[in-house]
Amino acid sequence: MKIVSVVGARPQFIKAAVVSRALRRRHQEVLLHTGQHYDDLMSDIFFRELALPRPDVNLGVGSASHARQTGEMLIGIEQVLLRERPDGVLIYGDTNSTLAGALAAAKLNLPVAHVEAGLRSFNRQMPEEINRIVADRLASLLFCPTQTAVENLAREGISAGVHRVGDVMYDLLLQSLPLAERTSTILEALGLQGDTYLLATIHRAGNTDNRENLAGILAGLGATGETVVLPLHPRTRHALAGWGLAPAANVRPIEPVGYLDMLVLERNARLILTDSGGVQKEAYWLGVPCLTLREETEWVETVEVGWNVLVGTSAERIVQAVRDFHPQGERSALFGDGRAGELIARILEDALGSRL
Repeated sequence: MKIVSVVGARPQFIKAAVVSRALRRRHQEVLLHTGQHYDDLMSDIFFRELALPRPDVNLGVGSASHARQTGEMLIGIEQVLLRERPDGVLIYGDTNSTLAGALAAAKLNLPVAHVEAGLRSFNRQMPEEINRIVADRLASLLFCPTQTAVENLAREGISAGVHRVGDVMYDLLLQSLPLAERTSTILEALGLQGDTYLLATIHRAGNTDNRENLAGILAGLGATGETVVLPLHPRTRHALAGWGLAPAANVRPIEPVGYLDMLVLERNARLILTDSGGVQKEAYWLGVPCLTLREETEWVETVEVGWNVLVGTSAERIVQAVRDFHPQGERSALFGDGRAGELIARILEDALGSRL
């Protein structure tokens, strides 16, 4: 069986590291990198750290408007699919790379398998929400991380090919945390001690492309009075410069960090503030309170069990939650047993093998 896996952004490298490892034990995988994230701190370091095979193809698309970026990806992905003639196409998450992979494969009548299917924020102003909906409509195999995702699809009339497999990011965290704690020197490099700082990440377009939202978040971080470590996504750095905004003195912007360093920063933070879906989950798995800098989340389970609070971009709400939020609930196994990658590979083999 030959699979073309389409990746292009930091979260997808993390997810693909798990599934590729399982797939390549018995099958051929062609790893296609769209180049959506293209510099070392957002791309290459993840391939090195996670022992992810080097991409067989790199389209080098880079940054552009949604339409241009997706269009260039479509052209490149189609050429690869016509050349490789795979038995199926594997896509991840909710980026423009996900959308382009789904569209290119569907137009060529190739089966589409979507890892992280069924997530919904119910906010169609988010580009990611549009990408999720379209990808799920085109997929013939839908790999859901949670029961909530399965139920979301059922409400939309999608039940065929739906599998609850757990979360591949949980697989990788369990595998990687001991190595991260053994090898990372990020705390020493930043002069930090555990439980003495907050960790913040900001990258969603709804926050970086809106001056009021970004200014509110920065004001809230500054008003906490605590040390806040802020790894700066390139989009965020560009937005700060474009809007003429600067963090307060207690906020420490740093360059983006690799996966292992990020795990150590998350595990040792007193509290995490983020608009990232992946970081919300990692905070939950690591037992660190999380404040989500959005008005909705696709990971509603973390809110429902009391370990995540939606605070939006209001400085007042952020400061109050930093001061008052103390999770009380248990952290149950909402995201599988840490073997999602193996299960996905087995289902792919059964489904596409029978088709062949």
